[in-house]
Amino acid sequence: MSPHIGISSSNRLFVLDTNVLMHDPTALFRFKEHDIFLPIIVLEELDNAKKGVSEVARNARQASRFLDTLVSGAGQDDISQGLPLIPPHYTEEQLENPAGRLFFQSGRLSGELPTSLPRGKADNDILSVAIALIEQFAETQVTIVSKDINLRIKAAILGIHAEDYTNDKVLDDVDLLYGGTNRLPDDFWNQQGDQLESWNSDGRTYYRVHGESTQSWHPNEFLYLDTEQQFQARVSETGEDHATICTLNDYTQGHHPVWGITARNREQNYALNMLMDPEVDFVSLVGMAGTGKTLLTLAAGLEQTLEQGLYREIIMTRVTVPVGEDIGFLPGTEEEKMAPWMGALLDNLEVLTGSDNNGDWERAATQDLIQKRIKIRSLNFMRGRTFLNRFIILDEAQNLTAKQMKTLITRAGPGTKVVCLGNVSQIDTPYLTETSSGLTYVVDRFKNWPHSGHITLTRGERSRLADYASDVL
Repeated sequence: MSPHIGISSSNRLFVLDTNVLMHDPTALFRFKEHDIFLPIIVLEELDNAKKGVSEVARNARQASRFLDTLVSGAGQDDISQGLPLIPPHYTEEQLENPAGRLFFQSGRLSGELPTSLPRGKADNDILSVAIALIEQFAETQVTIVSKDINLRIKAAILGIHAEDYTNDKVLDDVDLLYGGTNRLPDDFWNQQGDQLESWNSDGRTYYRVHGESTQSWHPNEFLYLDTEQQFQARVSETGEDHATICTLNDYTQGHHPVWGITARNREQNYALNMLMDPEVDFVSLVGMAGTGKTLLTLAAGLEQTLEQGLYREIIMTRVTVPVGEDIGFLPGTEEEKMAPWMGALLDNLEVLTGSDNNGDWERAATQDLIQKRIKIRSLNFMRGRTFLNRFIILDEAQNLTAKQMKTLITRAGPGTKVVCLGNVSQIDTPYLTETSSGLTYVVDRFKNWPHSGHITLTRGERSRLADYASDVL
């Protein structure tokens, strides 16, 4: 019996693993003109995963809804011949371009597996189905698509072509991630010649520069010269053949601190310039541990909340993904449950309030005042909320998916600033990589918006021990 006679030998046939749909339900419509095959075990696993309020459960339910839309109104013959993979909200272009077809396992398909691979396990059932499809459709390239590395390894051993699902990748390589800085050539000023224009406004010097290099600059990108002049500037406006750049506030000097904190290197100075600019609504800071991401952000938030009154309060949140074994349920209110996850906040507050000039009573009073203006919130209760005039800090943002990042950033109302902090080399969420992390996603998508800025911090400033450990361990 051959229930799949509609499969075309001219197209590739992709066998989807369940984790692909639970990671991205729209994966059904991401294979262009190629065909998709769903083993029956995938539908069974989607059904088992649909209960709950987690991101995986929501994605499983959404994938089931997409499948229901495709199957609705189709007869048995239509399903056997394959259902056109047209998205529910398709565009004219998607309708005109030939879409692949979706095939379900409607009969027994069982390829021969090694005796060491037991039947009844989902991964092995998918391998068995793929072997049967390869035997049945010798002229069609059959490929297993899975986020499970071990399944792809087993497929390779059995001679089955397998691939990772890469449509969610923002970049081909994390080294291509926008860094927020750009070194100018040593003869930059000579290249400008007579075209250079300059003027002063609000205590800053502005330059209008020309040249082909300006076409690749992004708004709020930081430029610097590594010569004796030590020139540093920020791109304030971009045009087709020119750009306007302006000088920076110098936060490296002791007479210009932010809540008692000064920048210790060039990148930290760039970060403080963005964090202290009310015109920059979205800031992303990426860097390894000890580069000062949280400390700089908290100092800027306290300065603008308590001293300048630009924001009503600071809201801090993060993904609750444990590094080791989970310690179980935590008692108390929302803030008390989140407190163990906010060790970085408490450590940095101790630095910001621990002035040697103050006694124990003054430090306790200051810390009590500050903590009343800092709210710790869980990501689980963010959906549907709107934050007005808040300074929002998303810590450990590398563990968020692109969809979760969108959900959180769209909570921002008028007068709110959102700061995302993270280290893309320390991802603890399953199926997320450096190139598919939500943090990488927003850095790449926001780089051309004039009200956003990004800096990759490279120098550790925690201690010589921490710096050496980062290098050699």
